[in-house]
Amino acid sequence: MVLGKDKSGQADGGDASLADASVPMSSIEFSLDPGSGVPTYLQIVHQVEHALRLGSLERGDQLPRVKDVVASLAINPNTVAKAYRELETKGLTVGRPGQGTFILSTLNPVALPELTVLRRSLLGWLATADTAGLDEDGIVALFTSALRDFRERQGGSGSRPGATSDESEGVA
Repeated sequence: MVLGKDKSGQADGGDASLADASVPMSSIEFSLDPGSGVPTYLQIVHQVEHALRLGSLERGDQLPRVKDVVASLAINPNTVAKAYRELETKGLTVGRPGQGTFILSTLNPVALPELTVLRRSLLGWLATADTAGLDEDGIVALFTSALRDFRERQGGSGSRPGATSDESEGVA
């Protein structure tokens, strides 16, 4: 299920009678990993948060309707409603009765040129890890360990604007 805008900016994938043409629709497509151990509603919340950080979702975008998510993922509508309530509690979305759920605020997305460079670098790192024989679980474990070390070196403050590249050496 992909609800979004085509290249002309026109809404697609939805019923035109239900979609207000002036409201940008979401281009997010939810997926679930049943083996992750993460509750389904939190997987949806995390995917919206990631899309906000990456700039895929913007203020005013509409999330897929609950019934569309239920149909595409074969999950209980209460699960989707719980995820959307969690996003609303965090101040990221607002529900409008009869209209849907809309993005209210963003999560400081990285600038597109920086994101492109970082993604290219990460893809190179992933190729190196694959060549070294790491499977997906090994890659995740190594990345998680490196991220933990990185945070500890910064005093547990998480990511820090202006961090130099040599501070993250050994991560890749």
